[in-house]
Amino acid sequence: MKRRVVSTTSPNPELADDGRTAVTSTGMQSPVATKRLLPSIAILSVFVFATYGAVLGILLPAQIATINPDPVAKVANFGLVSSISFVFTLFAQPIVGAFSDRTRNRLGRRAPWMLIGAAVAMIFLLGMGGMQNVLLIAAFWAVIQVSMNAVQGPLSAVVPDRFPRSKRGVASAMAGVGMMLGGVLGTVVAAQFVSNVGIGYAVFGIAVLIVTALYVYFNKDYSSVGAVVEPWSWKNFLTGFWINPKKHPDFFWAFTARFLFILGYFVISAYSLYLLQDYIGMELEEAAGAAAMLAMAGLLPTMISIALAGWWSDKIGRRKVFIYAATVIMVISLIFPLIMPTFEGMLIMNIVSGFGFGFYMACDAALMTEVLPGDGIAAGKDLGILNVATNIPQALSPAVAGFIIIALGGYPSLFIFAMVAVTAAAFVLMPIKSVR
Repeated sequence: MKRRVVSTTSPNPELADDGRTAVTSTGMQSPVATKRLLPSIAILSVFVFATYGAVLGILLPAQIATINPDPVAKVANFGLVSSISFVFTLFAQPIVGAFSDRTRNRLGRRAPWMLIGAAVAMIFLLGMGGMQNVLLIAAFWAVIQVSMNAVQGPLSAVVPDRFPRSKRGVASAMAGVGMMLGGVLGTVVAAQFVSNVGIGYAVFGIAVLIVTALYVYFNKDYSSVGAVVEPWSWKNFLTGFWINPKKHPDFFWAFTARFLFILGYFVISAYSLYLLQDYIGMELEEAAGAAAMLAMAGLLPTMISIALAGWWSDKIGRRKVFIYAATVIMVISLIFPLIMPTFEGMLIMNIVSGFGFGFYMACDAALMTEVLPGDGIAAGKDLGILNVATNIPQALSPAVAGFIIIALGGYPSLFIFAMVAVTAAAFVLMPIKSVR
């Protein structure tokens, strides 16, 4: 396809005048989305989040439990590993995003970082399985998370790179489909390796690298070798990560709302294996199988609500109302395991919360692309900053949950905390003015 340089005064036009290329505010081009880009985003998201789901949901807690199976000790060790990795992954996505915005490479801006991240993640996942030292496990998991963020961050920037606003609900829904399907797939597959976590780590590491390479091959970006970028400045680079809440309040509120909602969701999902063991009363292998069943039970309602909300929100041009609905559904779902501390209560929770989380995933990601400063002038960096609002609560959730379980009344208090967090997220979203 022949490239054209299109000059425009618009900071981020949706299409060039020939309808073939999307132009960023820096003058660099990315191909307009082809028919295969949407399923490609979904497929790569499946494998990225399958790896997260497998490691956080099954492989890592199972590995830690074999080191010290005491209920208090394993909760504390899981929280320690998560806290250490959190420190090192805090700003991984925005830093990678900022560098990818400036990258000059024949593969384009995003692809090199995705390939490097997938390769490093695979290497460290291959070495993770045989470890019996909690601190060494934490160090490897920190490197793996940073590397996976180098895949996930640039992938999220593809949406504002290649899709106009009117299509971002559907594009975000595809990423949401990938996230939920991946989480289920990861849990189901990892449950088969609960007695041999080394093989499980290897399976997911190899799969992520292969699928990332296929994504880059089939969704080629334009070369950015000749792109004009501003001269490098450490001061500008570092200060660029501070986005003034007074100048960009919608960005601040969106960040805070996502942080709270994701924290409320992951304090439950990250501890699903231990919930089934210590709250419901199952043995490890039985709990691993039950965790896979719960994940599968929530998949269908999630997929239905993602597809419905993504299409519907684009059609009516509204995002926030679907997130409010997601909050109500999530709170209702969390009541069931409190009044029914059984597997059946957990099953109902997963089915109901599946509808809520699907509504949330389809519309929150689209909303994020519409609150970026400068209409996406530095989408990689800014979306990376917003994705910190996913990474921090996801990384911190085992530590937060561990503290709540040990110090604030056990597992029932965990469900109450989750209700408060997702409800607060809805209230924080209300001041956003630029998105309906």
